[in-house]
Amino acid sequence: MRVPLSWLREYVDLPATETGRDVQAKLISAGLEVETVEQLGAGLKGPLVVGQVLTIEELEGFKKPIRFCTVDVGTANGTGEPQEIVCGARNFAVGDKVVVVLPGATLPGGFSISARKTYGKTSHGMICSSDELGMGDDGTKGIIVLPPEHEVGTDAIELLELVDEVLDIAVTPDRGYCLSLRGVAREAATAYGLPLLDPALLDVPAPNAFGYPVEVSDPAACDRFTARTVSGLDPEARSPIWLRRRLQKVGMRPISLAVDITNYVMMELGQPLHAYDRNLVQGAIGVRRAEEGEKLTTLDGVVRTLDTEDLVITDERGPIGLAGVMGGANTEIADHEATENGESASTEVVIEAAHFDAVAIARTARRHKLSSEASRRFERGVDPLAAAAAAQRTVDLLVLLAGGTADAGVTEAVAPSGPRAITIPADHPDKVAGVTYGRETVVRRLQDVGCDVAGQDELTVTPPSWRPDLTDPNDLAEEVIRLEGYENLPSTLPKPPSGRGLTHRQRLHRRVGRALAGAGYVEAPNYPFISEQVFDQLGLDAGDPVRRVVKLVNPLSDEEPALRTSLLPGLLGALRRNDGRGSHDLALFETGLVFHPREEPGVAVRLPVDRRPTDEEIAELTAALPEQPRHVAVVLAGAREQAGWWGKGRPADWADAVEAARTVAAEAGAELLIRKGQYGPWHPGRCAELAVAADGTERVVGHAGELHPRVLKALGLPARTCAMELDLDALEKVGDGAPQAPGISTFPVATQDVALVVDEFVPAVEVEAALREGAGELLESIRLFDIYENAEQLGEGRKSLAYALRFRAGDRTLTVDEASAARDAAVALAGERTGAVLRG
Repeated sequence: MRVPLSWLREYVDLPATETGRDVQAKLISAGLEVETVEQLGAGLKGPLVVGQVLTIEELEGFKKPIRFCTVDVGTANGTGEPQEIVCGARNFAVGDKVVVVLPGATLPGGFSISARKTYGKTSHGMICSSDELGMGDDGTKGIIVLPPEHEVGTDAIELLELVDEVLDIAVTPDRGYCLSLRGVAREAATAYGLPLLDPALLDVPAPNAFGYPVEVSDPAACDRFTARTVSGLDPEARSPIWLRRRLQKVGMRPISLAVDITNYVMMELGQPLHAYDRNLVQGAIGVRRAEEGEKLTTLDGVVRTLDTEDLVITDERGPIGLAGVMGGANTEIADHEATENGESASTEVVIEAAHFDAVAIARTARRHKLSSEASRRFERGVDPLAAAAAAQRTVDLLVLLAGGTADAGVTEAVAPSGPRAITIPADHPDKVAGVTYGRETVVRRLQDVGCDVAGQDELTVTPPSWRPDLTDPNDLAEEVIRLEGYENLPSTLPKPPSGRGLTHRQRLHRRVGRALAGAGYVEAPNYPFISEQVFDQLGLDAGDPVRRVVKLVNPLSDEEPALRTSLLPGLLGALRRNDGRGSHDLALFETGLVFHPREEPGVAVRLPVDRRPTDEEIAELTAALPEQPRHVAVVLAGAREQAGWWGKGRPADWADAVEAARTVAAEAGAELLIRKGQYGPWHPGRCAELAVAADGTERVVGHAGELHPRVLKALGLPARTCAMELDLDALEKVGDGAPQAPGISTFPVATQDVALVVDEFVPAVEVEAALREGAGELLESIRLFDIYENAEQLGEGRKSLAYALRFRAGDRTLTVDEASAARDAAVALAGERTGAVLRG
């Protein structure tokens, strides 16, 4: 909402010394989000005056039309002689009044004006357009042509109200009354402790039986409808400068007098209005829900198929407007331009000022993707009691500016409703804020808001009609607190009871994040929404459980309506974006929830807010939610180790993804079983299946390795991209808690190397597992340091695996015989299980 300071001063007698910045600070203190204060006319310096075009000479021989004009500017140029000006615009003629900037002036943006020679003539100034003066969109293109009644030589800076300050306020959904000058003025008056000159306090005639007939068939959706008629409008009447300028300052484009007046009153009072050409309305005006298949051409020229939930304005022919959103083209007001085009201009109008249900209007606007200034106000709540005043204000302006006559008939259809009363203890705001305000302060602040307050220790508060958001005691407490100043609330830290802290699951989550970050990965959290199309891109089988998703009823994007069942789509998308922006060496990780639908979901219950829910209530709600295990995933591309003076570097490969899984398992204290696997996104020859053993059974908890080339192509990923994903909750269940620090022995280590020859298809991890088990408890660590393949030396289809075995005892120095015996036992078991033989 844009609020010109000059307009605001009409309703609040602000001190003359108060600037827009000062008012901004006051309103922010009162709880409004004033984002900026725009300085209109900043840097503007005269002389800028009204001139009258005396002569126009068309200059020939140039690529575009050029005119040499003489303009009467009175004595503003110091000589009284006509001013000679070169101008390329075509929308003015001899005798027109225009805005002239003379040499020595400065236009907005620091554009200095001086006499200069151009097109073979000397131009002493400029004839100005609205863009050059920073006025905004005035609905026309070209030079500003002023009404003929303005005198030559008049100061145009004051006439056009070019210097002003405009506050730009971000109005939150609960403060819809601030989408008007009246609402913002009320807040300013309260903030400054000054009286409000309420523009809605007008003498409104009582309803009678002579008004335009109105039939409301859905009083729940339209509880108030006021109709007034004005006839005898001058079809040549145009909006005066002050009206056009105020609309421009609030960000609206002047259109025609009748439309400008309805927009002006809407910005002034917050009540949307609509004007119908009375000669185009056939029969009574009705308010009802649309019928199946009905169509309406709205003012923007779009033919819309209506929904049965849409609220429409009708006449005998059918819909003539989308209630609270936009009028129909078949009853549009025609202005003086219609006369110039051979059409009939409107001379009789019917003014509609109604109050519609906020939910109905919001749904209609979203259904038709048609957000308007009217719908923005209705869906946030409009003062129902302002309708009659807004209609009267519109009638008064039409009579004043268009020479019309107000008809005696006044129609007002009202559905009866009682006031809303809220009971609140007088000390309730004190308890909420932790500050002692006292009853007098509470009552005064609620009255400042516009509430009627009665009672002593127990207050009965009736909110004003323009505050539909005040519905319970905490709303009233918030009003007291904000008007007393949020900055005056003390800063206090809550004192949690002792003995509570992070859960084991939370601690594991943090340890895993720190470990992966320490290993060189960068955390990249992603939104939990995915498209089901990504499962095809990942190459998952049709019956894969990962394809079973939970879909959102109201997704943020129709393209991503489901909750993720894997972390990989989001992480791979982040990798693709970063690679496309020039970062080619990437290692990303994410820990987060995935969502799986339950076989038999329960029914969600509404938990109480006045007490802690019971364990049974929490369990019942949890049973209605999807299963939400926590996963961890990494993706890698490009170089894992950079090249430099220290070496050649190396690219990321499948082994790095497997090592990331080992890092995670170590933090969970779980033993990870790694074996060859084959699953969806991964390359069938470079995929590791990750499993854990518990209670004698094994469970697959993830996969790691290099992604399939088809997946890389489908997702637009770099070549040889690798990935890993693990079920972190499954690791937690089999793990033995936080990893323990390694013991430090004072006894020396005994190292034994063995090279074993096995078939090329025997996984190295199986050989390692056999060596580890056979070596027994004396084995401290084992490391594969070489893989050798040579058909001439080893035989066809054979490979050599070289391992370094480190033995150590915690209570003595091992002898050579003990270390050799442990090595021989390890080799023997490896030979028994995998067919390994010592390399000769």
